[in-house]
Amino acid sequence: MRYKAFSITASLLAALSAAPCVAQVSDDTVKLGVLDDMSGPYAENSGPGDVLAVKMAIKDFGGTVLGKPIELISGDLQNKADVGVGIARKWFDVEQVDAIFGLGNSAVALAVQKLAAEKDRITVATVAATSELTGKSCSPNGVHWVYDTYSLGKGAAKAVVNQGGKSWYFVTADYAFGHSLEASATQFVKSLGGTVLGSVRHPTGTADFSSFILQAQASGAQVIGVANAGADTINTIKQAAEFGITDRGQRVVGLLMQDTEIHALGLAATRGLQFVEAFYWDQNDETRAFSKRFWAEHGAPPTEVQAGTYSAAMHYLKAVQAAGTDEAKAVMARMRATPINDFMTKNGRIREDGRVIRDMYLLETKTPEQSTGEWDLLKVVATIPGDEAFRPASEGECPLLTNHSRP
Repeated sequence: MRYKAFSITASLLAALSAAPCVAQVSDDTVKLGVLDDMSGPYAENSGPGDVLAVKMAIKDFGGTVLGKPIELISGDLQNKADVGVGIARKWFDVEQVDAIFGLGNSAVALAVQKLAAEKDRITVATVAATSELTGKSCSPNGVHWVYDTYSLGKGAAKAVVNQGGKSWYFVTADYAFGHSLEASATQFVKSLGGTVLGSVRHPTGTADFSSFILQAQASGAQVIGVANAGADTINTIKQAAEFGITDRGQRVVGLLMQDTEIHALGLAATRGLQFVEAFYWDQNDETRAFSKRFWAEHGAPPTEVQAGTYSAAMHYLKAVQAAGTDEAKAVMARMRATPINDFMTKNGRIREDGRVIRDMYLLETKTPEQSTGEWDLLKVVATIPGDEAFRPASEGECPLLTNHSRP
């Protein structure tokens, strides 16, 4: 009798394990959040455009996953860590948000990524740049999707130093992103035989850069590296031109540039500028097709982070579908196991530290004569393979890595 009972139990367990899993969706809804700068210096190149990107992804996915509705919520982080964490905490505890995208401020991204790990939710940083997100502060529930300060600093430094820009001085945003970008660029300038003569740091959202520019000018550096973003970058480069910096032989280089900054400054002011991006709207037929749809609703082509936010949201939803649940660990496992192939990324992958490994591109501004339209601003001059573009996992000090982790 005991043997018979054991046999029945074993058979039942085997049958249950072989049966298809029932989809499990918390609160009968898969809810995505976009937490970004919606009104500050980074709003134009991310913010509302990132919200639109996720809306498009949800619509393209069909509006439901595992038979449950997909909902979207958005919030303005105001470039303040306490505000961003407060919103994220409410989203996790009250709104039951499953995954947060965007995170357009590195200090906020680091804090929210840590909170998400504690709450067993997912964060996908598509805007924040600090490479610490996949370094000492890496998370089993965090993904860094588009670029980072390592890839940006390496690409810009290599391009400029190879053109003779050996001595540098930095004008840097005074928070985690700026510090990390300056450090990365400094590392590569020095490794290529250049020197760094100093730096000056400014608050986010600064309107008057005159004192910072004068300090950079007085340094006598050949290159003034602008380690900020968005409206801060526009104001720095524009005011440097007003001071006649380039006329006196110094070169101003934006380390994080997107279409929006080039558009605001104009091709005459950015002639010959080279920088690294993950995406350009006019690269090929696939990028143009997506951009045409986005452009029709947004009034401008997508930046790399807006395209990346769509890409990330779509990859997440596919992972939920494949996992049969919105439970964070199961979804993250699917996200890591599934190659990334879409209009902006080919054969990409999520490394164990959360870094998306994908090709990056060295872009150069067109001359006014070469441009055929308002947003015809850039050309791709080189492709940087993903394994070359990003920091090797072994150098990041991510505590998640094992001795068997991929480089």
